[in-house]
Amino acid sequence: MQAIEITKPGGPEVLAFCDRPVPTLGPGDVLIRVRAAGVNRPDIQQRRGLYPPPPGATDLPGLDVSGVVEAVGAEVAWPKVGDSVCALANGGGYAEFCAVPALQCMPLPEGFSFAEAAALPEVFFTAWNNVVWLGRLADGETLLVQGGTSGVGMAAIQIARQLRGARVIATAGSAEKRAVCLEIGADFAVDYRADWVAEIEAAIGKEKVDVVLDAQAGPYTEKQLQLLAPDGRVVLIASHLGQMAEVNVRNIVRRRLTLTGSTLRPRDAAYKGRIAAKLVEKVWPLLESGAIRSHICASFDWRDVRDAHALMDAGDQVGKVVLTMPE
Repeated sequence: MQAIEITKPGGPEVLAFCDRPVPTLGPGDVLIRVRAAGVNRPDIQQRRGLYPPPPGATDLPGLDVSGVVEAVGAEVAWPKVGDSVCALANGGGYAEFCAVPALQCMPLPEGFSFAEAAALPEVFFTAWNNVVWLGRLADGETLLVQGGTSGVGMAAIQIARQLRGARVIATAGSAEKRAVCLEIGADFAVDYRADWVAEIEAAIGKEKVDVVLDAQAGPYTEKQLQLLAPDGRVVLIASHLGQMAEVNVRNIVRRRLTLTGSTLRPRDAAYKGRIAAKLVEKVWPLLESGAIRSHICASFDWRDVRDAHALMDAGDQVGKVVLTMPE
């Protein structure tokens, strides 16, 4: 099969087509003929040499795919050969075929194209894992989403609003992006290039934030802890501004705060399968009704993968970037 590999750490120019064997299947796996694949921030970090695949995973990038099931392992009851699915992959999405644990597969939401479905798994898995499970966002609480127009940010805003009735504050770096945050359900949208702490405090007054979803870390960490209500939670999904942070531990202890983080990719299929089941139950009906929307910023033929990565490097995208494969 043809695939796209990372030849060495670097910019988009290090992505190249190659020939690879079609993946072999374990008893609980399915083989998907890929029709579309999402381009995600972890792909960018892996290309830069900053996010190595976990042990046993393929070195090919690509964490979410959609397509048609070509073959199934001996223990797979669903999906079946010929079914159209989207799935969270453990890597390998930038290829003609991708092997995925069956538990991580989901049906396409009704009315969704392959490209639209490929934009769903990684961001909604990540948002559910970190906002609902680790962040324990409860009905009516306040959520702060740093980077509200990333794919994960947009998923988090809408899950919080539609399923928890939460008050949502989002940060974004331009007026256009802040307008998108408000359009999809954020109550407030502030400029992270300005004094975002002061803007948030002005917006919510004496009230505090219950949960923060953040990919920046570094100097943001202590500022976010200071914004929390008693028993509040900061959930880190990356550390783009620095892997080290100085925090007031006494404040954490005195106010019973939680500072935690997660990486979903190394988790086992059973864990990811439980998220998949929740998404199909809770989020898929809202996608089908239009109450939750998935926004594709740009779609590229997979031969133009370098252009797709260049767009992500520039940081100008709103929502997801998708690669489409020829039929």
